[in-house]
Amino acid sequence: MEAVLTGPKAAAAAAAKGGAFPARRLGFGESVRVGSGIWRVGFDAAMRRNRAIRVGAGGFRAALVKETNESPRKTNSALTGPVELFVGLPMDVASAHGGVNHAKAIAAGLRALKLLGAYGVELPIFWAAAQPDSDPAQFDWASHAALVEMARAAGLRIRATLCLHGSHRRPGVPLPEWVARAAAADPDILFTDRYGRHHEEYLSFAVDELPVLGGRRPVEAFEDFFRSFRSAFADFFGSTITGITVSLGPNGELRYPSFPPATGGHQFTGVGEFQCYDKYMLAQLKQHAEQSGQPLWGLSGPHDAPGYNQSPDSANFFRDHGGSWETPYADFFLSWYSQQLVNHGDRILSIASNIFGELPVEISGKVPLLHWWRGTRSHPAELTAGFYNTDGRNGYDAVAKMFARNSCAMVIPGMDLLDREQPRELRCSPESLLSEIVGSCGKHGVKVLGENSSLVRAPAGGFDQIKANISAGNSKVKSFTYNRMGAEFFSPEHWPQFTAFMRSMVHEEMDSDDLPSNEKGMLSPSAGSASQKEREMQAV
Repeated sequence: MEAVLTGPKAAAAAAAKGGAFPARRLGFGESVRVGSGIWRVGFDAAMRRNRAIRVGAGGFRAALVKETNESPRKTNSALTGPVELFVGLPMDVASAHGGVNHAKAIAAGLRALKLLGAYGVELPIFWAAAQPDSDPAQFDWASHAALVEMARAAGLRIRATLCLHGSHRRPGVPLPEWVARAAAADPDILFTDRYGRHHEEYLSFAVDELPVLGGRRPVEAFEDFFRSFRSAFADFFGSTITGITVSLGPNGELRYPSFPPATGGHQFTGVGEFQCYDKYMLAQLKQHAEQSGQPLWGLSGPHDAPGYNQSPDSANFFRDHGGSWETPYADFFLSWYSQQLVNHGDRILSIASNIFGELPVEISGKVPLLHWWRGTRSHPAELTAGFYNTDGRNGYDAVAKMFARNSCAMVIPGMDLLDREQPRELRCSPESLLSEIVGSCGKHGVKVLGENSSLVRAPAGGFDQIKANISAGNSKVKSFTYNRMGAEFFSPEHWPQFTAFMRSMVHEEMDSDDLPSNEKGMLSPSAGSASQKEREMQAV
């Protein structure tokens, strides 16, 4: 198996080379050096409308601080105290065949984050980006090597996310071509709903150990991906690369794809649907039912469950009172369904632990925060996603125990969410769900790594909520990643808030000489802001 890795000089050349996945653009425009060292990060005005990850919402520029020849600042561990602060890089930052999308803008952004006191950045590494060609034995790491070198040069650490999933969200990211060919030949290796629709973002858990990829098992392909990454970046572990998160399901999260296929950018608020209708999942369900002495229970999933976008009361299964989720059949099905999820997570984390466990990096996996309909007794959004967590039953203990068994930390998103800011009709409670998951982690000795759900908007209290969840007194949270860098991240509506948040988090850990000020490179809104398309953020 061949892995292509560039050295520092070649990495820099690859960074300048650029490129992109076909038909996808990040939203950054050209970045230029202006005046005596001030960098302006430009954004593509054509990328203004309705992007799912909001990386191109305007034609403005953000001017960043200028580089100086001052002596290096103290290490970030001293700046951030007990909680390491990361910022996620754009999802398509690595282009196909060796380039970095909008490398100048990324480099300027990295310097700005460093000056704010960020510990590092999260680097998404999609399976398809590492295998851009059709040969399953070939890996190309040139783009990611360039990005790792850029982070190292900026003095930032990296938490690498190894993404085994694809995404139909913008920008679209497919599964590797050779995997997609196997799925075209046998669509049942993909998750399938009761209508026969396939989810193309992730392979069915039921085929993990079956030779469905041209005679190879998916777990073997995952292992090859992980081993190639370890070999290619051996010199960076513990110094630049300090953490590795492995994808466990759709969107990287440990869950079934219970949302509708190709949901898009709108917020999904339905109960979702069970995903057990590919022939391999149905075969396992049938076998389990026969072994349990109830063969008729293995013919399908619940027949009286609502549709994707319906409410819990629209059909009988999830009703608070008299719903069939409390019947012996439902206990049989939900126990089996959730166990398949845990088994899959165990397989992936076990592979990751075996490959990376001896390295000086922290291994982690991500769980979702499915907080809508939390106020009902059945918690339907959690059930369809694979968490048998209902009123009076904790479905996260088994998950936390599995993470502990593999010595892995748990990434939990939604640390910016408050109950009072959610739609009342959806009976949401992100705060209570987060508390329950964190409690299960504490019970089993699992470290918690936090994330936000989306860019925090004023006047929402998201930044205050993040601070409350990751404060120094909350020893359960080891690090926090703010998602995600892009045009809106650097916008005048968001960037000042983020700057204030970062300063408030690092202030108590910094000496007075280290504190940025308007005279020493503080990033703040330009007093001379121009029109909407030419708004700027620059050093003053």
